Amino acid sequence: MAAFDISHRQLRHSQRLDLDTGLRVPVVQADAESLPFAPASFDLACSAFGALPFVAEPLRVLLEVRRVLRPGGLFVFSVSHPIRWAFPDDPGQRGLTSDRSYFDRTPYEERDDEGTPTYVEHHRTMGDWISLVVASGLTVRGLLEPEWPRGHDRVWGGWSPLRGRHLPGTAIFTCGA
Repeated sequence: MAAFDISHRQLRHSQRLDLDTGLRVPVVQADAESLPFAPASFDLACSAFGALPFVAEPLRVLLEVRRVLRPGGLFVFSVSHPIRWAFPDDPGQRGLTSDRSYFDRTPYEERDDEGTPTYVEHHRTMGDWISLVVASGLTVRGLLEPEWPRGHDRVWGGWSPLRGRHLPGTAIFTCGA
């Protein structure tokens, strides 16, 4: 078992969790496009809203994951559901009306005062994700679009029971090597 992140700060959080739980997960600072692991070294790889939406060339990441998976291994990853991009990030009624094309692949960017990007998230359609998985040599074994949990009434950012009952917020892919 091992974990990695490009952010030193995130790895510090991991160390704190190790101390809090008494468990130790080996971590390494690494770029998802160049994993520092030997070929066929893992049976399972997971990415929960990790590198894939934040890299311009996600195929490079998928090829790296494929490389480090053993034959028969699984890769499970989650991304914001692609349909989200067509709707405003609003928990109210406004968040139920599309205001841009689902097919607009313009990345979402936040910039600092000097105009330097500080956050970039790339939009890909469901078809884009499937094509990328296939191009990497992985196979799609499953796709989960979790429904809003019954009885969950908390508003979180642009999400609410109103919006969550109508639109999936997450897509979870299970892929085999």
